[in-house]
Amino acid sequence: MNKMKLVINVLTVFFSLTVLAQTKIDRIKVKGNEFVNESGKVVVFRGLNTSDPDKLKTDGVWGEDYFKEISNWGATAVRFPVHPQAWRRRGKEEYLKLLDQGIAWAAKYNMYVIIDWHSIGNLKNQLYLHEMYYTTLPETYAFWKLMAERYGKNTTVAFYELFNEPTMYTHKFGTITWEEWKAINEEIITIVRANGGEGIPLVAGFNWAYDLTPVKYNPIEAEGIGYVSHPYPMKREQPWEPKWTEDWGYVKERYPVVLTEIGFCDETAPGAHVPVIGDETYGDAITDYCDEKNISYFIWVFDKKWSPQMYVDDKYTPSRQGKYFKKKMKSYKN
Repeated sequence: MNKMKLVINVLTVFFSLTVLAQTKIDRIKVKGNEFVNESGKVVVFRGLNTSDPDKLKTDGVWGEDYFKEISNWGATAVRFPVHPQAWRRRGKEEYLKLLDQGIAWAAKYNMYVIIDWHSIGNLKNQLYLHEMYYTTLPETYAFWKLMAERYGKNTTVAFYELFNEPTMYTHKFGTITWEEWKAINEEIITIVRANGGEGIPLVAGFNWAYDLTPVKYNPIEAEGIGYVSHPYPMKREQPWEPKWTEDWGYVKERYPVVLTEIGFCDETAPGAHVPVIGDETYGDAITDYCDEKNISYFIWVFDKKWSPQMYVDDKYTPSRQGKYFKKKMKSYKN
């Protein structure tokens, strides 16, 4: 009996290593203003946001079929929004199990991963839009230290999005200067690198991760990073393109840029709110803009409840924006 158990254990380890070898994908790196793979080929990502893995697990959706469906929609990457409240409530060890699973499923379908510390507000003052986003600097530093230690060598985990949406919310959350925000991000990057994180840190600008104008005169002092913007439809009036270039698009001339959240819905969509009210006109404009400049983008959100939804039922029937972006993502030759 003991001998049989030993054989089974050996075969299990062998099978696991074989699967790992088959699903290992290239490390993504920064070269100039582009992301490249190990052979130096430029890589542009078109991906989807999951909802919080904790929520998906609670809903009974967190599983391989969910990732298979994301892949079937044409995504080459997924973004995991880890809410600080969910991280604490589920507990570090249990939440890490979810991330381990998600990363493995993404790798199986040749998709890369962004781990996103999903808070909205002013990290310096610890004032936030909702209690689900509450965190502290020590907790944020500790989170990224752990992510670097656990996933730093994992090539599937291509990106570390250090903080989702910094905002002062018309000073309801007080003030924070770009110099202060820059210093916080540089400290996190130092911690990530010192603890083995080989992925690419992503830094968001102010105004709910929209505004990257300070980068022109005072960029983050770190190599191998990218910048983030969330240009939802109502952030600017049409024509969008000149303002996009002025507010964040110009950064692509020197550094990689990732739109880790884009999306739209109309007023009738469940949970619809002003920043995301839009239509296919916005979809054409933002995807054409990104395609022209080799800017990666991720659509929010592959969920039937969180807005703007990508699908509407348990059969993954696409919503209005789901139909648009599914067709668009499947049009690329990945």
